[in-house]
Amino acid sequence: MGERLELGRLVYTVFETQWLSQLGEGPSARVPQHRFFLVRLSVTNSSGRQVIAPGIRLEDDAGNQYPELNDGDRVPMWTGFLRPLKPRQTLQGNVVFDAPPQHYRLRVTDETEERAAFVDIPLTFGADTPPLPLPEREEKRK
Repeated sequence: MGERLELGRLVYTVFETQWLSQLGEGPSARVPQHRFFLVRLSVTNSSGRQVIAPGIRLEDDAGNQYPELNDGDRVPMWTGFLRPLKPRQTLQGNVVFDAPPQHYRLRVTDETEERAAFVDIPLTFGADTPPLPLPEREEKRK
């Protein structure tokens, strides 16, 4: 993650990931079948003409694939599902998946979807776990 990946006219950079058990709060919260997996990335059109950034997939170690969700309801900074990019335009935000937590590779393609490359996504839960409060220190009384 963090490296630039050039495929055809598109340049991808993956910044961070986040596992979520729901999107939103309360009774109207959106709940996944497995877990929501947000991937914050940027896609740049390096060409002089408009292109559409194609859909992205997760692939696990067994070769199972999970397509990105086409519904961004309650996803912060959602990139959208259809991503037309003007010449030299960069789009940055989150794509979202519904997948079981495990190690993945993110499969990205060029604008024609003929060439593909993978970005290794290690399994981490740091962004999903709220920090625990530190125990209060009791002052010794004399």
